[in-house]
Amino acid sequence: MKKSQNGNMSKDGTSWESDGPAADRFDSNTDEPEWVQGLTLGMVITGVTLVVFLMLLDMSIVSTAIPTITSQFHSLNDVAWYGSAYTISSAALQPLSGKFYTYFSSKWTLLAFFGVFELGSLLCGVATSSKMLIVGRAVAGMGSSGMLNGGLNIVAAAVPIQKRPAMLGVIMGVGQLGLVGGPVVGGAFTTYSTWRWCFYMNLPIGAVVAALLLFTRIPDQKPKPPARHVLQSLFLQKFDLLGFALFAPASIMLLLALQYGGNGYAWDSVTVIGLFCGSAATFLVFGLWERHMGSEAMIPGHLVCNRIVLSGSLMAMSIFGFTMTLSYYLPIYFQAVRGKSALVSGVDLLPNILCQLVMAVTSGVLTSKLGYYLPWAVLGAILNAIGNGLLSTLSVHTPVPTWAGYEALVGFGRGAISQVPMIAIQNNVTNADVSTAMALMSCAQTFGGAIFLAVAEVIFAQALKTNIPQYALSVDAATVIAAGATGFRDVVPAQDLPGVLVAYAKSVGEVFYLAAAFSVVQFCFAWGVGWRSVKRKKATKDEGEGEGEKQTEV
Repeated sequence: MKKSQNGNMSKDGTSWESDGPAADRFDSNTDEPEWVQGLTLGMVITGVTLVVFLMLLDMSIVSTAIPTITSQFHSLNDVAWYGSAYTISSAALQPLSGKFYTYFSSKWTLLAFFGVFELGSLLCGVATSSKMLIVGRAVAGMGSSGMLNGGLNIVAAAVPIQKRPAMLGVIMGVGQLGLVGGPVVGGAFTTYSTWRWCFYMNLPIGAVVAALLLFTRIPDQKPKPPARHVLQSLFLQKFDLLGFALFAPASIMLLLALQYGGNGYAWDSVTVIGLFCGSAATFLVFGLWERHMGSEAMIPGHLVCNRIVLSGSLMAMSIFGFTMTLSYYLPIYFQAVRGKSALVSGVDLLPNILCQLVMAVTSGVLTSKLGYYLPWAVLGAILNAIGNGLLSTLSVHTPVPTWAGYEALVGFGRGAISQVPMIAIQNNVTNADVSTAMALMSCAQTFGGAIFLAVAEVIFAQALKTNIPQYALSVDAATVIAAGATGFRDVVPAQDLPGVLVAYAKSVGEVFYLAAAFSVVQFCFAWGVGWRSVKRKKATKDEGEGEGEKQTEV
């Protein structure tokens, strides 16, 4: 809660813009903001953490429930849509969500997006057909498009920049438990209750979020005009709806091409090539239009050309891409190669999950105290590269301490680097650009997950086709692939099973080559966020009364 801030609304009510870096919420004799503190801060951070947790959980929880859902609805041909409906709708709306947070209250905008997400979860839970489930997933994806962005905007407004790393460490550390643990939770619900609880569980947790945030006063990082004024006179002018009308179909075509390629359509088919070409052409027109719109664009050019924003967004894309790959293919190793159940394979992920949580909190706290986030980005990328390289060596008989150590290494790496893009971007953009920059980073994350999962699937399928004939000569690779990761044991003769398990282990290992490559990409982009500090030194009197505090840069 704050009394006033740099760039307050003018007396005649005509200006709401706020200039200067987001870190420059300064103290002076006459202008001292009040940040959220104490119990209120605890409620805000808890609510935002639950929002991020549910968003990431919903991206992966459905994976282990899909076999049961397809059996109930007789909808094997719709499998791809259960995941892509969510991803496509979320990615298409994310850049536009930045405009909503720029001109509307962050708190109420987040609650509105979260309400749409909850509605989608309810539709999925009560679905009576495959089509209804797909619609529900699309609605939930629309809601999720503004959830991470909203949470980051609220944190940016609630606490000063030097305290944010610790808060973001907690939020992302706990939030990513949902992404990694989603398949386990989904498997447990499907096995011991019903797959519908994969979606119903969002409702009571959503009620807790509403209770935490609804009656809590949360500031905005800059003054906002009245909602009625925005809807009446600024909506068409400021929201770049034509840009959205170009970006959405371009994104949908790209994600559909990645979804269809190798799944019902060959990569060189007319359908897939046509989608890629259509997406490229539409993105080109979108880029030209955004250049024409200038600062009012949905994705402003000055942010895309900002080295720190661009590096942070691409780093977030690679982090999320490798995290999604890990969350999908490490359980495949445990369930397919080691013969574990979905629940036990989730327990086997604990070294990764716990180490990631510990390092996320530790790196966040130390960043707040020491000021610099670049060392954590570099350290995290190095640990991720080494850890994923070691995971690529997993075999049928890898000892428990060995694979647990590899997991822990990746967990420490991901925990160290996960919040760096958010901290870097918030620390180096103006208040007016925070919402749009966060939306750009969130959009990059979603595309990273979708694109790299599609690439990982291609690598895994091709590796199986190559390795199965090599290690199990009498086994038909197509039959093994069609049976799925947990069903191939029922169709493979006992004498050929050891060879198939070796082929599966080596194929999963090739996917981790891709994850190791993502880590190298992280290392490269990490240097782009700069050697900057979240700590600020107070301006001297010679710099002028009320000029505020400046962030230090070496």
